[in-house]
Amino acid sequence: MTGATSAHHEIGSILLALTPTLSRKREGRAPAPKSPSPRLREKVAGESRPDDGLRGGSFRRYSRSAAGRRLAAAAALALAAHAAWGGEIVERIRHDGVIRCGGVSRPGLVGQSPNGRAAAGLYLDLCRAVGAAVLGPEGRLEFRPYDSDKDFDRVRGGADDLSFLDGAEMLDQALAGRVTIGPPVVFVSTAVMVPSLSPIHRLQDLAGHSVCFYQASNAHLSLEARAAALKIDFVRKAFTEYGELYDAYNAGICDAEVGESGDLAVARLDSAGARSNSRILPEPLLCFPVFAATPARDPQWSAIVAWALYALERAELPPRPWRAGGLDEVAPKGADLGLAEDWAKGVVGAAGTYADIYAGNLGEASRLKLPRGPNAPAEAGGLFVTPFRE
Repeated sequence: MTGATSAHHEIGSILLALTPTLSRKREGRAPAPKSPSPRLREKVAGESRPDDGLRGGSFRRYSRSAAGRRLAAAAALALAAHAAWGGEIVERIRHDGVIRCGGVSRPGLVGQSPNGRAAAGLYLDLCRAVGAAVLGPEGRLEFRPYDSDKDFDRVRGGADDLSFLDGAEMLDQALAGRVTIGPPVVFVSTAVMVPSLSPIHRLQDLAGHSVCFYQASNAHLSLEARAAALKIDFVRKAFTEYGELYDAYNAGICDAEVGESGDLAVARLDSAGARSNSRILPEPLLCFPVFAATPARDPQWSAIVAWALYALERAELPPRPWRAGGLDEVAPKGADLGLAEDWAKGVVGAAGTYADIYAGNLGEASRLKLPRGPNAPAEAGGLFVTPFRE
């Protein structure tokens, strides 16, 4: 699995009560593992707003005749029945009052907060927001990390309602036929870290310098690929223990270190050596998506997850001349998804926009201080491409 070749922090299952709000500062760092409890449960925070009623006039054209009025009445009844109906997973979530999520532990995505007494991460906030679409503000969230091959049995068996998976995890764990792949939720980067006073500022500057890496990791392979593309060579310092890798960098044995950007950000924070002031080069070695994946048996639930994430990712965009912007461009009617008419407001109210969630767990409001880079809408220079009203 991916965790075998990356310095992901395994946290085990956690059981903690959380009451997240937009005003709380969330920390995105995942420190060394403690001894957590069996599972994580938390309140799905959100806003409760009155139902605005169905909008639109798709029945209006039939109202000029008795036959048209009968057709309109039948269509209205069908819409009402659709809104009340839920697929297998949706009904289970509503019955239990809980949404179950999971993903591989990565700094800023899921882990323990710096004090070790709370769970934090972008995955938790996204799970909370999606859950609010179905459960409103009174639902609960359970999260289980996939930090061993056996943990992925929950995905294979459909025990989790929403899983956060990258391509390697889906392929290596033979999950391709078990899940429906939804939108990307985060783009993870492999990158290069150097001391703050280093003359290395671009990837080309690595030529002739020594670089520490974990042998055969995704960061190592992407480093070799970029070096070949740039036609540069470097001095290779390979390790098979992450502790030895970090110690070598801090001792000055190598001029640079490569890894996933979140792991490098944690190493930069944890370093107690002379190189504690390090910087991560802005140009990534490789960028790959982590997707929202749902069990391949409930298309209604897959649609709810996808549209909820699209709403979060697009909500930050302001109105522009001739364009509505934000939720007005992307949120379908609640009846189309079997949800309340104000479902999108509840999704954003649960944890903020995607910009808020990223900032609190990975960005400037967190300890990791990672730039958004590709984790922004295409209109803002990122890689998130969402449907909207053209």
